[in-house]
Amino acid sequence: MHKLNIIFSLAILLPSLLLAQYDDNYAMDNYNNLQNTGSVPIGLLTDQNTEQMNIIFDHAIDVANQELGLSLSALKAEVNYGDAYHSYGTLCRMLETGIAGVFGPSSRHTAVHLMSICDAMDIPHIYSYMSEYAEGFNLHPHPADLSKALYSLITAFEWSRFIFLYESAEYLSILNELNNLFGTNGPVVTVLRYDMQLNGNYKPVLRRVRKSKDNRIVVVGSTETIPEFLNQAQQVGIINEDYSYIIGNLDFHSFDLEEYKYSEANITSLRLFSPDRMAVKEVLQKLGYNVDQEEFRNGSCPITVEMALTFDAVQLFAETLKNLPFSPMPQNCSQRTESVRDDGSSFKNYMRTLRLRQRLLTGPIYFEGNVRKGYHLDVIELQPSGIVKVGTWDEEREYRAERLASTNSQFDSISNSLANQTFIVLLSVPNKPYASLVESYKQLEGNSQYEGYGVDLIKELADKLGFNFTFKNGGNNYGSYNKSTNVSTGMLREIMHGRADLAITDLTITAEREEAIDFSIPFMNLGISILFLKPKKATPDLFTFMDPFSEEVWWFLGFSFLGVSLSFFILGRLSPSEWDNPYPCIEEPEELENQFTIGNSIWFTTGALLQQGSEIGPKALSTRIVGTFWWFFTLIVVSSYTANLAAFLTIENPQSLINNVDDLAENKDGVIYGAKRTGSTRQFFLSSQEDRYRKMDEFMTAHPEYLTESNQEGVDRVKRSTNYAFLMESTSIEFNTKRECNLTKIGDALDEKCYGIAMRKYWPHRDKFNNAMLELQEQGVLEKLKNKWWNEVGSGICTTKEEAPDATPLAMDNLKGVFVVLCVGSACALVYGIISWVLFIIKKARHYRVSIKEAFKEELDFLLDFNNYVRVLNNSASIYSRSRQSSMSAGSK
Repeated sequence: MHKLNIIFSLAILLPSLLLAQYDDNYAMDNYNNLQNTGSVPIGLLTDQNTEQMNIIFDHAIDVANQELGLSLSALKAEVNYGDAYHSYGTLCRMLETGIAGVFGPSSRHTAVHLMSICDAMDIPHIYSYMSEYAEGFNLHPHPADLSKALYSLITAFEWSRFIFLYESAEYLSILNELNNLFGTNGPVVTVLRYDMQLNGNYKPVLRRVRKSKDNRIVVVGSTETIPEFLNQAQQVGIINEDYSYIIGNLDFHSFDLEEYKYSEANITSLRLFSPDRMAVKEVLQKLGYNVDQEEFRNGSCPITVEMALTFDAVQLFAETLKNLPFSPMPQNCSQRTESVRDDGSSFKNYMRTLRLRQRLLTGPIYFEGNVRKGYHLDVIELQPSGIVKVGTWDEEREYRAERLASTNSQFDSISNSLANQTFIVLLSVPNKPYASLVESYKQLEGNSQYEGYGVDLIKELADKLGFNFTFKNGGNNYGSYNKSTNVSTGMLREIMHGRADLAITDLTITAEREEAIDFSIPFMNLGISILFLKPKKATPDLFTFMDPFSEEVWWFLGFSFLGVSLSFFILGRLSPSEWDNPYPCIEEPEELENQFTIGNSIWFTTGALLQQGSEIGPKALSTRIVGTFWWFFTLIVVSSYTANLAAFLTIENPQSLINNVDDLAENKDGVIYGAKRTGSTRQFFLSSQEDRYRKMDEFMTAHPEYLTESNQEGVDRVKRSTNYAFLMESTSIEFNTKRECNLTKIGDALDEKCYGIAMRKYWPHRDKFNNAMLELQEQGVLEKLKNKWWNEVGSGICTTKEEAPDATPLAMDNLKGVFVVLCVGSACALVYGIISWVLFIIKKARHYRVSIKEAFKEELDFLLDFNNYVRVLNNSASIYSRSRQSSMSAGSK
């Protein structure tokens, strides 16, 4: 049938070919002019929406030239819709000028006639309407693929019967493919052609639909007829809560749907591109639309599929031209067989081998034969708020629902509810734990490809308030605002210009940013801290064995040693029991000796301290008391020393190059530092008035090479270096130190700040978000989310081995008690020894009948004679020898 159309069209045009005469000199002049400019012309034929198509065509050429460094130029002409003769003459004039390719027109009948001319001259012809035939270059999804998408939707909706309404015979290929997919066990299908009379009156068929018991309808038709179909269906009364529709037209998003938003009918359709994409918004701006207006925030978009595919077709053509350059030659329609381009077939074949992903509106492009592949479709639904994306479809994974669960919002009034609202939410990806791509063996699309703390928080708020959302990667530039110039950057700019509604990441609430946008109440509090490598084990000192005790304890221990030794020496001389007969075999010795000399006293004390003992044994009660307390003291001290020494030997005593921000500011031991190049951390140092922070700001300003583009880059740099510290938020440091075992936080936070959800200035929904956020905080949801993404997901790597406490020297606070016991015991022994010595003198004086004073004087003189450790009993100089009882031994009692 298609071949017959081509033959018929050639038969119609043959007289024109024989009669048409053109000025060859004029054509050659135009061709020479284009060659002189060095440009490669491509032609556009339009028969509807001419002004918009011309703007998009020029914009597409500008984008291709700028991105690929080409010099494409446009030749544009308008033709009458469906007028093949007029279109033929216009095409021939373009060919005589010399063009490299032809785009359009919209009329499929006219395009079929012009395609035969281009094929004969081997000129690429690219058109953008649905066709089951695979001639030329058509970027529109094939009817078989649309059938697969409709099949997935009907299956997912579990329709057991439906009505299939089609416009004309060319749409029956969709029905045939559906029948093949359903097989013999498919649903019951009633087939009706809604344009029976070919006069634009669809009501007779629609009345039959109303009388039918089937209320589920699939409609396929052209962009020209579907809007009128919906209008007449509403007039007939079949667009209400009792009916469900699937509209198989990819331009549904461009229709005026205001009348049907509140009809309560379930109307689902497909969309080839999202109006939220930046490239689409640039096209809208070129067309003169203000993308900040609310009518473009409800999912609608005036860009048709034909416009989008024309833009993408120019990019495909330009990519081919970049890799396979050629010079177009003028063609003569009256001599087609003699002026065919010799490289045209190679150019067209190369176009079919390309896989293009960049600079496109409708997704990736590649061909299987002559059929375009690579795209995916958005499943959209008409709701009171406008068009809402509820799922996606592609050939590999088919239909995937993305509809939010029903809301459990406490805000039930119409004024408070955000149900059916759809917000664009900016994320910073990758930026763990706030947002990152899901690791999956499947290629995920839409919201399902993101995970993290921010993603979960938005989902919790959506459950509370009932809104829909679309995540969008906003990059790692959070943005700044210059009040004097009113210029913003990064995420702030996207929100200020209305290209996004919310932004959630580690975005700090600052006064500068609040000049441009608003924030919700904080969802997390934090401060700037220092990320650095964990301290390494210190090199052992020469006197490491003294580490278990503090210096104070060692001093007190030394004083105690000397004091006890002196106590033994004094008490040994005071106590009569410590004066022994040096010759035990002699019953009446002439002299007595004292074992507690200075040396022996120190030796006894040393032996007890080292737990070795000695051959000296105290005999007097006073010396035994001192010995007992000294042994108890040494037991406690030696045990404490041994235990703490073991700790010092087994526990690594780390030594860090820096311990606080002051060390960092002074570049102690050559430590350098940096922060993220843009953001609140860097701004803190830029605006700080404190001397040390100003000094740090001067250092970072003088060394921009130490600044990073992202926090992750800073973390990686700390891991690679041995003397680089990175300044970042304490929450991010906490996240990284639980996953990177060689990293730690140094010192305390430098400031106090908080994170909030960014939104447009004076946004009317701010109070609703704040109320929902407060409720999540009161319910413990925020803390639960933080624990999940900080302590559970991906954590546990560095916590399997419990960190041992640092070994610290024992101070006097730890051993004060045992020193007190020793002092009290020694003091008591000394008092007892003195009293015993005094009583001994009194008793001895009475025994020898001498003066107590003289006896006391003699005993004191002998006691103070420290060099004398031998006591002569029969000393003629002694007062005792001159008494009448001189025969009494001085040592008797």
